[in-house]
Amino acid sequence: MKRVLRWGLVLALTAALAPGVLLLVFRFVDPPTTAFMTHAREQLVDNGQAATLYQHWVPIETIAACMPLAVVASEDQTFPDHHGFAWDAIEKALAANARGNSMRGASTLTQQTAKNLFLWPARSYIRKGIEAYVTVWMTLVWPKSRVLEVYLNVAQFGPRVFGVDQAARRFFDRPPSALTRRQCASLAAVLPAPTEYDAVHPSGHVASRIDWIQGQMHNLGSGYLDSILKP
Repeated sequence: MKRVLRWGLVLALTAALAPGVLLLVFRFVDPPTTAFMTHAREQLVDNGQAATLYQHWVPIETIAACMPLAVVASEDQTFPDHHGFAWDAIEKALAANARGNSMRGASTLTQQTAKNLFLWPARSYIRKGIEAYVTVWMTLVWPKSRVLEVYLNVAQFGPRVFGVDQAARRFFDRPPSALTRRQCASLAAVLPAPTEYDAVHPSGHVASRIDWIQGQMHNLGSGYLDSILKP
């Protein structure tokens, strides 16, 4: 019995430390794929289609400065200041869910990056709990510049398109370094539903989001991320 307990403890500690070890590696080594990309490939195969995705890693220094600003303006305006979680947004989401409203998200960019790397798309409190645990590790071992760099390289921007490099080239026929502010806002606008929203031919709803994001980018200012992106 003691031997079983000892091995159980070893396995539990290994499972608890595994995210931290992987994230420490991924601080310096670019992730070869993500859980969300794997899920997308499986869906394509299940539908009888070729499991081809478009993604190419690029350093954050080669991405137009408007792109990280656009995703922060769209998804997580407290990103430079929080430690992985936006507690005010979480409290509002919990209150809304308690009232019986549909499950409301309050994920920071750090949480979204953790989810994209390691977890599955469906919403559940179990998944959110695991996501929170991975987010704690990510906050401990990654600088915010690495969170943004990984997020921009693995986020989904279209049905088969992951990462800003392929999004820029396939949607706007240019490298990510040459994106305009409007194009950056357009890519950020599709993040909530990248298989439904179109950055090139936006619906009225998406066009409104693009205008709103551009306004938020202007309000935040071009130097808003300097403290975490510039050495």
